Amino acid sequence: MENADIEKIYNDTFAGCALFYRDTFLDEELISKYEKNQILHERGFTDMSFKGGGLKTNLRYLIASSKGKNPSAIDPKSKETGHILLKSDSFFKVLDIYKVGDKTQILLLNISQESIGLFEKMTSNIEDQIIVKARESLNNKLDEPVVEALNKPEWRERTKHPIGMSDDGVFFYKH
Repeated sequence: MENADIEKIYNDTFAGCALFYRDTFLDEELISKYEKNQILHERGFTDMSFKGGGLKTNLRYLIASSKGKNPSAIDPKSKETGHILLKSDSFFKVLDIYKVGDKTQILLLNISQESIGLFEKMTSNIEDQIIVKARESLNNKLDEPVVEALNKPEWRERTKHPIGMSDDGVFFYKH
């Protein structure tokens, strides 16, 4: 891969990148299956929120992405939750798994399918910077109140499934 190709992939991945939240309850057995630098494939849409608060659940997926879409123009109710949506068949790299007490944060970087080979083999200082920011975010938010809109049954139902694996713990991505 040439430098110009790498630069294009990095620009596509990191330019405009923001952090989004997806909190859920997940069995510790499933959480323990995730590994740093692992590539994930999520077959369905990925629901997440730009609203972050305290963590009532045992797991927070913190998703770094420049590809999220705001559906509030077609679904005005989504404003309450700060709903951001990633298309189906999205790919992620696990950048970090961070535990504080009984809470776990799994930091995911949303990547394109075309960039999997690069992200499987390389890490960058940009990834390291995102990890530092993500850990600070969790440390700061643990004492904040929970965003009540993200605690409602309808949102909980949307975000209850693990990312990149079936409810039985079988990963969708096969290298």
